[in-house]
Amino acid sequence: MKRIIFLLSFCITITVSNAYSQKFKFGIKAGTDVKKLSGKSFKDEFSYGYHAGIFTEIGISSKFGIQPEVQFSQVNIDTSSQFSDIYNFRKISKIQLRYVNIPLLLSFRPSKYISLQAGPQFGILVDNGNTVLQNGNDAFKKGDFSMLAGLQVNISRLRIYGRYAIGLSNLNDIDNQDKWKSQTIQAGLGFTF
Repeated sequence: MKRIIFLLSFCITITVSNAYSQKFKFGIKAGTDVKKLSGKSFKDEFSYGYHAGIFTEIGISSKFGIQPEVQFSQVNIDTSSQFSDIYNFRKISKIQLRYVNIPLLLSFRPSKYISLQAGPQFGILVDNGNTVLQNGNDAFKKGDFSMLAGLQVNISRLRIYGRYAIGLSNLNDIDNQDKWKSQTIQAGLGFTF
C-alpha cells in the first residue's frame, strides 16, 4: 500500500510540475481487458475483464510526449484441470485477479489524430481472490512487469485506444514447476479535460 501511495504521489508531482512548463492534459479512461496467463496450470484461452483509471498527457515537443497512467484492472482467469494436480489445492476453476497498473508510455504523434505508444507497465496485485489462498500461501507474486505497445486515436478530447501488453515476469509465487506469464489486449475510451 505504501508503494501505491508513493507512486501516485510521484506521478501527481511530476504531472503538476510539468503542467506549468509543457503542454498538459488530464483525463479519465475505461475499457476492457482480454487477458491470458500462459502455463500448463491455466486454460489456453483469453478471459475478459475491465480497467478504469486516470492519465496525463505531457507534451515534450510537437511530435513526442509522455503519458503516465494509473488504472485499476480486474479479470477472471480459468484454470486447467492440471492446476489442482500440480499444486495439491482443492479444485479451483476460476481465479480473480485485481491489479493497480502503472504504465509510463512514450507517445509519438505522426499526425494530429494518431498516437503510437510504447513503454513499461508495473502491475501491483491488490487482490487475488480468497479462493487462491491455501494455508496462508499466496499463489501469485505481488508485482507484474510488462511492456506495452499500442495505438491511440485522438478526436478533440476523446481518446480511443488499443494496446497489447506482454508480461516479462514469472507470476508463480508457489514454486518453479510452472512459469506463469501474462498477455493482455486492452481496448477502451478516454476523455481529456
